[in-house]
Amino acid sequence: MNQLDIHSYLKRYFLTHDSTLVEESPAHLTVKLSIKLDKALMNRPFYWHYQEKIGSEPNPMTITLITDQNRCPEDLQGEVIHFGSPRLSQIFDSANELGSFIRMYETKSNVTAGSHPLHPWLSINAKLSFQCDRKKDILLSLGLNLIHGQIVPQFFEKVQQLTLTPKIPDYCFTLSPLIKVESGITRLQKVMKTYIENEPTEWALAAKKRWTYDEALLESFYEGIEDKPDSYFAEKEALRERYEPHINISIVNGGIFYLHQQLFQH
Repeated sequence: MNQLDIHSYLKRYFLTHDSTLVEESPAHLTVKLSIKLDKALMNRPFYWHYQEKIGSEPNPMTITLITDQNRCPEDLQGEVIHFGSPRLSQIFDSANELGSFIRMYETKSNVTAGSHPLHPWLSINAKLSFQCDRKKDILLSLGLNLIHGQIVPQFFEKVQQLTLTPKIPDYCFTLSPLIKVESGITRLQKVMKTYIENEPTEWALAAKKRWTYDEALLESFYEGIEDKPDSYFAEKEALRERYEPHINISIVNGGIFYLHQQLFQH
């Protein structure tokens, strides 16, 4: 997920949850949060408890998020956000809690009277975390046509270019899926697994090398001690937890998108 993707994701996230876009450039977003997002992101439980108790007019916070440090003015005050940053992880978690699954329909201004079919697409945005003593996160956005099974990568970027609505447009009807959502999720999970298998393994090998070095150092500290103390085993376990390579897959969000046939041709 590059910085442009992050910028687009954030803009959509804030507008979807009723926040107001105060200012925007290619390098930053200034947003007046909705009450819902202020409560979810800004950690002000006492403020909201007090406001609700006395019934006064609420005042959600305004925040500035910098998505491209190299292009923003030097005097701009804001929070730098990038993939893997705590704030973006918090926003991903918030998206999961506030609405992890949506249903949207493509609408076009030039649709004429008649019956126009919309194809169902299953969309999943997933975060792949490659973790050891270091961490690399990758966001995969995949779309699966539930009629003929076509899988499209960077699906989120593609639907960002469309006009979508939560209500089915006039003169349109939806096609019934031939592939069940559960089966579709399984197919997309297999794509994620293949992606992981094709990723270079140098990161894991390097972690194991650092693990071996630190473990040898630990052994040298306790050399000659037959009955190892509890601290030895605790430190050994801590090294394993720190360095052992593992990969986590978490679903950020997903949805069903009903789109015109000509969008993604084979």
